Amino acid sequence: MSRDCRALAAQCCYQVIDQGRSLSDVLPKAQLQLTNPLDKALLQEICFGVMRTLPQLEHVCARLMQKPLVKNFRVLQFLIYVGIYQLHFMRVPDHAAINATVDAARELKGQSLTKLINGVLRNVQRQPELFDFSQAGQAVQFNHPGWLISGLQSAYPDDWQQILDANQQKAPLWLRVNNRQISTEQFCAALADEQIAYSQPIAELPSAVLLDNPTDVITLPGYQQGWFSVQDAAAQYAGWLLAAENDHRVLDACCAPGGKTSHLLELADGAKLTALDKDPARLVRVTENLQRLQLSATVLAADAANPDSWWDGQLFDRILLDVPCSATGVIRRHPDIRWLRKKSDIGPLVQLQQQILQQCWALLAPGGKLLYATCSVLPAENQQQMTRFLTENTDAVLLPTVLQNNQTMDSTGQPGWQLLPGQQNRDGFYYALLQKAPQDNDAG
Repeated sequence: MSRDCRALAAQCCYQVIDQGRSLSDVLPKAQLQLTNPLDKALLQEICFGVMRTLPQLEHVCARLMQKPLVKNFRVLQFLIYVGIYQLHFMRVPDHAAINATVDAARELKGQSLTKLINGVLRNVQRQPELFDFSQAGQAVQFNHPGWLISGLQSAYPDDWQQILDANQQKAPLWLRVNNRQISTEQFCAALADEQIAYSQPIAELPSAVLLDNPTDVITLPGYQQGWFSVQDAAAQYAGWLLAAENDHRVLDACCAPGGKTSHLLELADGAKLTALDKDPARLVRVTENLQRLQLSATVLAADAANPDSWWDGQLFDRILLDVPCSATGVIRRHPDIRWLRKKSDIGPLVQLQQQILQQCWALLAPGGKLLYATCSVLPAENQQQMTRFLTENTDAVLLPTVLQNNQTMDSTGQPGWQLLPGQQNRDGFYYALLQKAPQDNDAG
């Protein structure tokens, strides 16, 4: 029996907010309980929407309810948010949103609360002024936690509001064409044949294609043949910046889900690449992607911060270090991050990044290059991390971030290149390219 997608949405949101689980974990499992593809899409739309607008939904509820529902009825509080989101932010007819949400309460064993839920939603329907947030605090106005707003205001006094606005947008679908299998021109022609609208908006990313409308990638031409990967444009710079060559020993130290691993091999399929990740479960997807793209790497479940447990003693010519981070640059793609991440998480993350960077630096050959990358916009994980490392490691030289079109992208007065969410429709990302000084007896 197929479940009600509104009841499932309430359960997913409850699991994220009250139980600290990731939406990318709970949502696919919930979608398996639905048979209709339209219901699956609606479930995702509601869950993502509630995550994006949670403070405003809570604010509206607080004006209509004496106190939020708790304990056994807690999931029904999230069902009310689901109902409000449909009424105000979606094009669901009011009567359908209200009736379907009340019906979902019965599935969630909330029969005794159906009158309350109906009353709250009908008040929302009658009182559009509830959505005037001009007198509310910034957390409600911008739908982000206060600590993150403050941090962005401090780091980006001119851009913080644009970052918050970009985080509220739906993420686009970027593809990276596998030029080992097909040229970008041929792939675009195949899209055109299927009447799939696309653009190629970034000149320095020759294999990046942006679809006009999100779609199920499995249905796109050449999926099974490995013609493309799904990868945001911001992440597509990594392979070009590291510039591995066919005879290089390459380490992708935190590789899952494998998008950058495969890109490195597409650019230099003769490289001897070791793809490392601490989580064996996430490596399943890396292996599947490599097989689909017809690429080959040594895939290891191991900890980059502890090389003694896996390193064979041979130095690497190139190292990609896409370290664990706050993921504050990809909130538009994962809207639950803003609620799962806490201010207290940042310090331990910075320490972990520092440890991985220091340990992997020792594995780099003299003259070799290491690309440090995060999908964060927080300076503590990026520019400040790099400044500290360069101060403590005199054999490390910061190289300019030069793109395919010879444009240098480094931030003025700060090490590395910080991309902000929404710029050229890309995610937020940070890159810093380091070179290890040659030994004294090396030429050059």
